[in-house]
Amino acid sequence: MIRLKQLCLILGACLLGAIALGVLWLGGKVALYNQLDSQVHLVGKKNYLQRISQLPQTVDRPNIVLILFDDLGYGDLGVTGSQAISTPNIDQLAKQGLNLSNFYAPAPVCTPSRAGFLTGRLPLRAGMPSVVFPSESSFNVIHKLSDTNIRFPAEEITLADVLQAAGYATGMVGKWHLGDQSPSLPNDMGFEEYFGALYSNDMTPFSLYRNRDIEISAPADQTRLNEWYGRETSQFIERHNKEPFFLYFAHNFPHIPLYRPDKDTGRSKGGLYGDVVEGLDDVVGRLVSKLKSEGVYENTIILITSDNGPWYQGSPANSRGRKSDTFEGGMHVPMIVHWPAKLEGGKTITGISMGTDWFPTFLDWLDLPLPGDRIIDGSSLRGMLENNESSPNDYVYYFSGKNLMAIRDARYKYHDRRGVVHATSGLPIAFSIPKGPWLFDTFTDFNESYDVSLSEPEVTVRMEKALKVKRKEMKENMRGWVVKND
Repeated sequence: MIRLKQLCLILGACLLGAIALGVLWLGGKVALYNQLDSQVHLVGKKNYLQRISQLPQTVDRPNIVLILFDDLGYGDLGVTGSQAISTPNIDQLAKQGLNLSNFYAPAPVCTPSRAGFLTGRLPLRAGMPSVVFPSESSFNVIHKLSDTNIRFPAEEITLADVLQAAGYATGMVGKWHLGDQSPSLPNDMGFEEYFGALYSNDMTPFSLYRNRDIEISAPADQTRLNEWYGRETSQFIERHNKEPFFLYFAHNFPHIPLYRPDKDTGRSKGGLYGDVVEGLDDVVGRLVSKLKSEGVYENTIILITSDNGPWYQGSPANSRGRKSDTFEGGMHVPMIVHWPAKLEGGKTITGISMGTDWFPTFLDWLDLPLPGDRIIDGSSLRGMLENNESSPNDYVYYFSGKNLMAIRDARYKYHDRRGVVHATSGLPIAFSIPKGPWLFDTFTDFNESYDVSLSEPEVTVRMEKALKVKRKEMKENMRGWVVKND
């Protein structure tokens, strides 16, 4: 009996020691975490941008305005079917421009999606597969333990980097959410001017920055975001109306928490959420009016889209799922393209496309070469937009973090076996139940209700193979660096 007691004491001491060592190891891993940038590809970036700066201007250079809303659903606009929310300014741009009905965000959540839009690379390639948090946040511990980046890798090349090198004035207004420390701030990544929040409006402290310094201290009054952001976009256009400019306007709304000025209370039939979206439409109207008054409207490309699908409120239209999901509702978002000087408007484009396609599309329009040391996952949409050609993409890919979950071609979408969340109303927990693989026919079943894998076995095999090929490619070259053999 004494020996057994002694043995238990020894085992208990060993267990406590192991736990202590584990805690020390984890603490050391967090304390010693240091995200390193690739010096080789920083040099490659520098050399590429220097080359861009030395190229002759061979084409007319339009202004570019990229408007990226946060968590706006596909069905939240009048032009996409909303009966509760009125968006006349956005609808007018859609009527006069192009409506891309099969457009996808690069990811179902914000940070990776924004990285994809700005780099033309899948978020995993761009080193941003997951949402990042303020430096002081305890959530960063999880990233550090898993060796996940907590800021935008400095070696990534953004659209702003390229356009700045090509002689554009570059400015950003709104939500960055790609890291709150140098060398990953907006002014480090190609934007000469910046005004906005470094992360989501539900993260604290919510301050507004002017370039690298806080201009409006936390807690910034979010009922005034439209006022402040509208002012900043107008002033940027006014300052740079005599030169080509790139304005990236990334509003924090309609991400929660939702705020509106008192004057907007009850203006929509969509409750607080609808009031907020109608306020966003006002800001778009103000921006368009400024482009017209400054005489630069005709030759300005305006894009309006969302970083992912709607969260707890908002409409994914006829799509299954919402934000954070690789069902359509998480990534199928509106995309309006308006460029009177170049594109014939009043059309709906049905070809599949993704946020990663805009980086190569803009470079194609400007006759600029792509970087040679990295894979650009997107494809130029120029032929599809100008000449009604079919999509340049054979597939679009649905990633959740580092995991490729699904794949879609022009007609079919294939889900590999995956967890499908089931929740009973009133219970505080949900269950992920493994289901699939599934094949959906988007022509007849866009809301992914009916698996046709048994009736379309050849399509299923082809899509499964394409998904596995992409997984293998990503595993072998996750960051997508191009090795040159001299």
